[in-house]
Amino acid sequence: MASNPINLAVRFLLEVAGLIAMGVWGWNQGRGVLRFVLALGIPVIAAAIWVTFGVANDRPSGRVPVPIPGMLRLGLELVFFGFSVWALYRSGAITLSWIFGVIIALHYLLSFDRVLRLLKG
Repeated sequence: MASNPINLAVRFLLEVAGLIAMGVWGWNQGRGVLRFVLALGIPVIAAAIWVTFGVANDRPSGRVPVPIPGMLRLGLELVFFGFSVWALYRSGAITLSWIFGVIIALHYLLSFDRVLRLLKG
């Protein structure tokens, strides 16, 4: 189910929404130039980490710059999405943060085959 095109599209949209949530949170944390630095810098750093560290053959291209174990990748994803949900919550979008968290949880439930594959290594 994890490689279903619809599931892959949902995953991509969740990743983009997570980056946007981080940017909104960054925007709310600073004033002046710092506001722009945080709003752009936090999502850029998160995206760079996201695409750099991965599990071989977990992406459609099959290539990753820095291969890591599956369990570590799941931990990275937990931090990424957990921070995104927290960022929404702290930005005042409490209901949206709950909805986003539930959608993320449902996505991982539907992607149980990928989760099991990553846990097995």
